[in-house]
Amino acid sequence: MKITVKKDNLQKALQKVSGIINTRTTLPILSNVLFEAEDNKLKLTTTDLEMRISTVVEATVEISGSTTIPARKILSIVGKFNNEEVNISTNDKHHSTIICGTSNIKLLGLSGEDFPPVVDFDSVKQISFKQNVFAKIIEQIAYAVSLDDSRKVLHGILFSIADNTFTAVATDGKRLALVEKVAENFSGEEGDTIVPLKTATEVKRILEKDGEVSISIGEKMAQFTTDEVCLTTKLIEGNYPNYRQVIPQNFSRQIEIPRNDFIAKLELVAITLSDSSSFIKVVFENNKLVLEGSSSSVGEGRDYLDIDYDDERIEISFNPVFLADPFRHSTADNVIVRMNDGVSPVAIEGGEGFLYVIMPLRNK
Repeated sequence: MKITVKKDNLQKALQKVSGIINTRTTLPILSNVLFEAEDNKLKLTTTDLEMRISTVVEATVEISGSTTIPARKILSIVGKFNNEEVNISTNDKHHSTIICGTSNIKLLGLSGEDFPPVVDFDSVKQISFKQNVFAKIIEQIAYAVSLDDSRKVLHGILFSIADNTFTAVATDGKRLALVEKVAENFSGEEGDTIVPLKTATEVKRILEKDGEVSISIGEKMAQFTTDEVCLTTKLIEGNYPNYRQVIPQNFSRQIEIPRNDFIAKLELVAITLSDSSSFIKVVFENNKLVLEGSSSSVGEGRDYLDIDYDDERIEISFNPVFLADPFRHSTADNVIVRMNDGVSPVAIEGGEGFLYVIMPLRNK
């Protein structure tokens, strides 16, 4: 293989595919990126056996062929090059010489024939979104995924399509986050799919502000495709819990809260808490939302917001991180809080189909 490729294009391509590389893998080739050069195209691919990411860049291909090169090493090297063009030539032992300007680097690789092959699957449904819209969906709910729960289905994000509606859901059993959108560009079978959190996070990382992402879903695999990148992943098998059951059907109280002001005051009061097991007290009374926090080892804090609330006094305790998350990940100026009392689930709506349900703590 012998190619010439623009430095910036190569660097961007390597950044797109290197996110899933695990340096601790027991299979050395999984630490490498597969280079395939043909017809003035250079295709780069990485895999961790659960996910596979590929991207293609323009290149001058003098000699077609394939090889694999240590991903972290070549990404670091290309990042330090100054000239516009990079020349890569590989011998029959898969030693690659990489030249850019006055720099001459040799990296020892492995045969491309030993790289894990593509696994084909039959798609049963397809849906597409604007890339920035889909990235925002993941951003708004991914933090609620559980990685500690013994139920593997909770280690991923549910994609559910029914009645012309696309619903993305994440929960750890203590709180639930979901986003609903009209399934405008959908075809195929309705149903549920559980995408691993690592996959969802990686998809969000590689998406751009412009363009579309097409999602093809099979029984055990799914594929996310943009103009520049193709990511294929295994799915989590099993039945996701009935998340609708934890969302109260009716609320007796609805309060509008300015998002930025609330976050600022919550973060300030939370500084007085000693650890993650501490709780923050939220009191609604006399047109005020009062935040109170205390710790025997740090101190105590109190602040309040003026709100429109003249109902009876309600006092609720929350995990401060769980309470802050929906406000941090919403983009609405004002967030709607719905509740019944101090012990029942509380719903937080952040606009654009975003809903968050949190269970109060029993602390007093």
